[in-house]
Amino acid sequence: MSGGNRKKPGTPREVALDILVKVSGSGAYSNLQIKRALQDTALSRADAGLVTELVYGTIGRQLTLDHWLERFVAKGLRKLEPWVHQLLRLSAYQLLYLDRIPAHAAVNEAVAIAKRRGHTGISGMVNGVLRNMDRNRAELVPSRIQLKDSVATIALRHSYPEWLVRRWADTYGEETAEDICAAGNEQPHASIRVNSFLAARDQLLRELQAEDVDAEASKLSPHGILIRSGGNLADSELFKQGKCSLQDESSMLVAAVLAPEPGMKVLDCCAAPGGKSAHIGELMQGKGKVWANDLHAHKRELIVQQTERLKLRNVEAIVGDAAKLRERFAENSMDAVLLDAPCTGFGVIRRKPEIKWTKTESDIREIAVLQGQLLEEACALVKPGGILVYSTCTIEKEENEKQIARFLEAHSEFALDSAWPESVLKALGEAGVIDDSFDGQAQLLPQHFGSDGFFIARMRRRP
Repeated sequence: MSGGNRKKPGTPREVALDILVKVSGSGAYSNLQIKRALQDTALSRADAGLVTELVYGTIGRQLTLDHWLERFVAKGLRKLEPWVHQLLRLSAYQLLYLDRIPAHAAVNEAVAIAKRRGHTGISGMVNGVLRNMDRNRAELVPSRIQLKDSVATIALRHSYPEWLVRRWADTYGEETAEDICAAGNEQPHASIRVNSFLAARDQLLRELQAEDVDAEASKLSPHGILIRSGGNLADSELFKQGKCSLQDESSMLVAAVLAPEPGMKVLDCCAAPGGKSAHIGELMQGKGKVWANDLHAHKRELIVQQTERLKLRNVEAIVGDAAKLRERFAENSMDAVLLDAPCTGFGVIRRKPEIKWTKTESDIREIAVLQGQLLEEACALVKPGGILVYSTCTIEKEENEKQIARFLEAHSEFALDSAWPESVLKALGEAGVIDDSFDGQAQLLPQHFGSDGFFIARMRRRP
């Protein structure tokens, strides 16, 4: 019996298993599969949280899990049916990484699933493998993994492709590369951006705390609030009233660095789902005009929904190819342009762990070419004296610092601009992200604030 036919599995582990099979088999995005699966099943909030943790954790740790599983699966992992392989990974993850789940619960549930989806031989094998792992768990710890090559050791301990760890080690050094890997395996924390057009952060904090939400002001973003616990903020009245939006702290910096002023004309070239466009509109106090452009028509609706909820009348969602913006807008017509460019996304691995398994070195080269083309288009729309901000959610120099260096070499009319908001500079300086050599571009790594890895460069067109 196949393991992928059940429409509405009844337990969190079964839901997680179906998601893992789909992500592994079709290359589907884990976050989208989780969202879809949770909409189709009537799970409690706690069970939905367990599904999310199991999926992200299993995908994120799969290299290490397979390294250990190979010791106990007599015929080898390659001969297993995909759903059986994913069931073993899922269960091994619980045994070895989730202390709060009793071993017997993880094993018994895995055996029950194997019986329902397979035959007696499969359930017996699953039972034997997992009980063996449980008996040997003292040996199955990442710190005991030691290979001859230090980079290969980091890759296997933290479950990353070796080529990627080697790139990071060459760029940042092995110690920082290992910190990047460790941070990418952590649970992402929730944060919200206060709509300064409608509310003050201090007031919103008091309202959240009055509702028993464990919240604190972000140290990174002057508009951010960290949510430690307290439920789904997207269901809250504050969210529905437009007083806040869900957004990562690093992402909040982009609009802050752009520093738009009321009355400006601003273009966001690659806007969906609209968080940065909305933030720009908020900072402009609803005055002036923000064009939020995206290539995909179906994503325009996401932007519209955001701006309507936030009561922003100065943001217009439009559909168009960011490589052909001059067909729609006149050159030198914008006070500020934001290019939040398509990228490899290596800064958001804790939110999309499959990225580290699906991206390749050729992807980095190909996307860097596209980024360069989009920069060429975007810069032509900036008026003399205007601002161009380039940002990505990756930590690859080829897509970031080297991209900006190539651009500035070809465009002497632009220069880096270090006039970032003082509150942002102070936070970045205290975290060691920037120092006295800061020139207007910064690379945040995922371990700096526990937020996404993000690159931001602010440039000004000479008058």
